[in-house]
Amino acid sequence: MKAVAVALGAVALVVVALLALMFARQEALVFFPGRTLAGTPADAGLAFEDVELVTADSVRLHAWWIPAGDPAGRAVIVCHGNAGTVAERLDHARLFHRLALGVLLFDYRGYGRSGGRPSEAGTTRDMDAAVAFLGTRGISAASTVFFGESLGGAVAIEAATRHRPAAVVVESTFTSIAAMARVHYPFVPGFMITRVRYDSLARVPVLGCPLLVLHSPDDEIVPFAMAERLLGAAPGPKRLVRLAGGHNDGGVTASASAQAALREFLAATFAMSPGARGSS
Repeated sequence: MKAVAVALGAVALVVVALLALMFARQEALVFFPGRTLAGTPADAGLAFEDVELVTADSVRLHAWWIPAGDPAGRAVIVCHGNAGTVAERLDHARLFHRLALGVLLFDYRGYGRSGGRPSEAGTTRDMDAAVAFLGTRGISAASTVFFGESLGGAVAIEAATRHRPAAVVVESTFTSIAAMARVHYPFVPGFMITRVRYDSLARVPVLGCPLLVLHSPDDEIVPFAMAERLLGAAPGPKRLVRLAGGHNDGGVTASASAQAALREFLAATFAMSPGARGSS
């Protein structure tokens, strides 16, 4: 019995140590920054400017600005996922450019050529710097689409609660980090997930713009039910479009039908007057 007690005690110590490590390194479980840029928009046939964004806390971010051929002064800010860099999002840039939008691709702090270290508060400031940059080019938030992929969807949704954009488009986005932890780390107590929240489900009810949710029922990382919950909590106008493939393959850039739905959504969004928004 004594040996069993000692063994159980050792297991308990290991579990406590692992939980303590997870608590201390929450950011390391969420952010997986790439540092090397594997290409540029020129590789996608797009003319671009290398630009630098400066955040409110003086972090310098690397970004690419791809002007639109359309003089309407409309743009999209692309918020990428938790891994890689802007260089892996060139297909999205090409898609939005074909839709006559200026495209701002930026790397969060700690990613690519950007300075600093990633954090939830940091990505909030990074997005603010992206919105401010477009302002220097004469493009207001009201003429801008906030697009977010996976974790970037949470960044876009949070920013949309403070800057009222033309619309928010999210692809393969979760409801919150706590919800994701319950799916992938069910043994971790909820109170351990405190520093990184990205609680989009709590934020979408106050969105003041149209929302388009793109998600695959076959997503093996972010359950499709999370897309349905985000849509259900949003006030509208809103739409859910089903994608094909897993979390890291397929997506809107590989789906002609999803691209058609995106085109229709944006056309309807920009045709609306601000006073017409808010009905489902």
